[in-house]
Amino acid sequence: MTPATASPYLDLRALAPLAQLRFTTRRRIDGAYSGRHRSRQQGGAGEFVDFREYTGGEDLRRLDWKVFARTGKAFVRLHQDETNLLCTLALDGSGSMGFGGFDGQASKLEYMQYLSTALTHLITQGQDQVGVAVLGEDLGEYCPPSSAATNVAVMQEAIAKLQPQPSTVMAESLRRLFERSKNRGVLMLLSDFLMDDVEDVFAALRLYRQRGWEVVVLHLVHPDEERLPMGAAFRFEGMEDDAVIACTPADIRTEYQKHFAEHMSVVRRLALADGCDYRLASTAVPYLQVLQGFLMERAG
Repeated sequence: MTPATASPYLDLRALAPLAQLRFTTRRRIDGAYSGRHRSRQQGGAGEFVDFREYTGGEDLRRLDWKVFARTGKAFVRLHQDETNLLCTLALDGSGSMGFGGFDGQASKLEYMQYLSTALTHLITQGQDQVGVAVLGEDLGEYCPPSSAATNVAVMQEAIAKLQPQPSTVMAESLRRLFERSKNRGVLMLLSDFLMDDVEDVFAALRLYRQRGWEVVVLHLVHPDEERLPMGAAFRFEGMEDDAVIACTPADIRTEYQKHFAEHMSVVRRLALADGCDYRLASTAVPYLQVLQGFLMERAG
C-alpha cells in the first residue's frame, strides 16, 4: 500500500505522541523470536541470547553501554526469558456496529476502524506481530499475525473496507479462528456485544484462555445506547433484521436504560469471570485518548 492509497483510518501525525508507548502483556506468552515480552520458556531463563536495536522510551538500564561506546549505536541485551508478541485483533462485523447515534455521529464501526488501524501500526512499530480477523456468523477476512509492512497494509485495507453485515451471532466465528490459530498469543476482541449468543461467545473465549492465551475485551458503546435522547417521537429500526418500533423515548427510557445497564454488567462479569482483561470504551471519548489510557494502564 503506497502513501497515496494509505488507509483513511491511519493518522500517523496523531499517533506520533503515542510512539513511545508499547502494548505489553500481563501474562507469559509464546513467540517466534526474541523480543520484549515474558516467555513461557523456563529453561535457561535470564541467559543472554542476542542484541536488539534500542527503541525510544525503553528503560535505559537495558542498554549495552560497552557496545554503544564501541560502535556509537544503541542496542539492548535480550535474554532467554523474553519473546515477541503475537496479537490478533478480532473485529465485530455485525450489523449493530453500524449504529452512529441519532444525530449522524460516527458509528461504532468507524470508531473501531480508527482504533484497530492505530493498534496495527503501534504494535508492529513496537517490533511485534499483529493479525486481523473479522467476525460475524462465520469467520470473514483473516490475516494471520505478521510484522511485515506489506501484510500490515493488507490488514489496514481490510479494516478500511469492513462493512457491517446482518448478524446476531459470533461464537462460531471465534471457534473457527481458534482452530486456525497455530500459536498462543493475545486475542483482542473489539465488539459491542449486542448479539443473541453472548454466553456462547464467552464460552468460545474460554477455549483461548484454556490454551494459555491472554484475552482482552474492548467493549464499544455509543452514548445514545446508554441514554436515549430527548425528543417528541422516534422510529426505532433494528439493524439486524429486527422489528420497527414507533414511540416517544419517554415511554421506554427508564426500562430501556435499566436493561442496557444490565447488558453491560453481564458482559463485564462474564469477561472477568473468564480471566479476560475488560475495558469499556465509549465512542464519545476520542479513540486516541482511549488508546493512550489503555496502553499506559497495561504498562503499569
